[in-house]
Amino acid sequence: MRIAIAQINSTIGDFSGNREKIMAFARRALEKRADLVLFPELAICGYPPMDILDQDRFVELNIRTARILQRELPPELAVGVGFVNRNPYSGGKALVNSYGILQGGKLAFEQLKTLLPTYDVFDEARNFEPAREWQVFKWKGERVGVAICEDVWRETAVPGTNYINDPVRRLLDAGASILCVPSASPYVAGKLKVRRVLAERISLRGNIPLVYLNAVGANDSIIFDGRSFVVAPNKSVQVSAKAFEEDLVIWDSAEQPMSRKVPETCSDAPVVFQKEPDDPFKVGLTREELDVLEDALVMGIREYMAKCGFSRAHLGLSGGIDSALVAYLAFRALGSDKVVCFSMPSRFSSQGSKDDAAELAQNLGVRYVTLPIEQVFTSFLSTLSDVFEQRPFDIAEENLQARIRGTLLMAFSNKFGSMLLTTGNKSELAMGYCTLYGDTNGALGPIGDVFKTEVFALCLRINEKAIAATGSAIIPEAIIAKPPSAELRPNQKDQDSLPPYEVLDEILKLYLFENLSKDEIVARGWDGELAARVIKTVARAEFKRRQAPPVLKVSPRAFGMGRRMPIARSIYELETTRE
Repeated sequence: MRIAIAQINSTIGDFSGNREKIMAFARRALEKRADLVLFPELAICGYPPMDILDQDRFVELNIRTARILQRELPPELAVGVGFVNRNPYSGGKALVNSYGILQGGKLAFEQLKTLLPTYDVFDEARNFEPAREWQVFKWKGERVGVAICEDVWRETAVPGTNYINDPVRRLLDAGASILCVPSASPYVAGKLKVRRVLAERISLRGNIPLVYLNAVGANDSIIFDGRSFVVAPNKSVQVSAKAFEEDLVIWDSAEQPMSRKVPETCSDAPVVFQKEPDDPFKVGLTREELDVLEDALVMGIREYMAKCGFSRAHLGLSGGIDSALVAYLAFRALGSDKVVCFSMPSRFSSQGSKDDAAELAQNLGVRYVTLPIEQVFTSFLSTLSDVFEQRPFDIAEENLQARIRGTLLMAFSNKFGSMLLTTGNKSELAMGYCTLYGDTNGALGPIGDVFKTEVFALCLRINEKAIAATGSAIIPEAIIAKPPSAELRPNQKDQDSLPPYEVLDEILKLYLFENLSKDEIVARGWDGELAARVIKTVARAEFKRRQAPPVLKVSPRAFGMGRRMPIARSIYELETTRE
């Protein structure tokens, strides 16, 4: 059988646009003599639809689009496509996450999703009823089984999951000869390796090929990396699709014969994310993975802006490493003519920072505007002098500078319809080292899920590639070399308020990704007082993150949708367990 993998970028709620794209890719598949073309999970309506599913109009348009495709698609081609359907069972939720195969002008086959994730950014059990039956689609001499995304992730070590059903086993018991996995699997650094290992294990056990079809593009915080593939029982990857691009690839089981013998024994251990051994960048990511992370962030910016109706972006360029990275990513996503960078120096801004920002803007070829804030700052201080009761300069005056800058940047956004990008990293967001209505102003936080140590690693890698290609760095080396500083008071350094980033980030990973308490972090070898300080600070800063812009998810657990925490609570993680 010739199977076409149609790795497309769907927009949530764009039913006509998504339908046209499905039709175009189906025609291309037919031209390539495909027997079956597969589209991603919920390709008709876009993923994740979230609570828009409560709107009956959305559900109806989605079903109507599936019916139109049923009539319009080439009748000789079998087309697999994901959509939302009404619950066919008695009882349960009103809707199902469905994957239909349209062929000959009718819905020839339908398989519902079984495992409905509720961890991280997912909340599918909120809206969907799981499958209660599992069948295979008989076509061109094959028996095609469909396991939708999470249905194959049952054996991963995901905290909080305890699935009873095993849809893959049920499909194998039903005699599937090919397993197709239509997905909308979000990008996380290093996740492709886990997908491949998981697919190899299932293919080996079932002694059948596995077609892993992933969505591409981005919707809100979630980035879909594509990189679809077909894996054979001998663990070989038969074909693979592009990363972060729409693509159509063909796999022919007849032209690429695979060994179908009794499978070898394989481990029953859960599939988990594995950190790379030590690397030159000290963040557990190889050069290749840093390049992929960069591409993910670039696509995330481009997609978010396009789907929100923006074509231009701007940001404050301080001369620090965070804003430098965001400026570079925006330049890559949009081009130099669509990005404006603002320098907003105060009395505390060093000449070095101003020069570094100007040099970076020149290297990128972006418009660079200087808006000094001293006059506005002085006016604010004069207005507030009586209210401040002559108290000493402190965080109030520091934050006032950030809020002046945030106001100016938002004014430009309103006047010219440009999207403001915030420049805070994950380490700062975690510790609340940011100013509400100041540097948190904006519509998107491109690096809000990137730790500070990863920011350094990305910038080093960007320069490494630039030097290899042109002989010179694109990000001024002084920006990377100097100690990070907000420059809101004389001689200020981040390390005056925060632990060293190489220490802070490791403790944050234990707390945020593994949900460890203070005692458990101490058991891993970290100082108890430091662990307590980090945990307390993260918990008390939740109110800031609740009001910050969405971030692009690139880690196993991002702030926002991926980590929904109460603001008003006791910090129980600091309590010592007593018998």
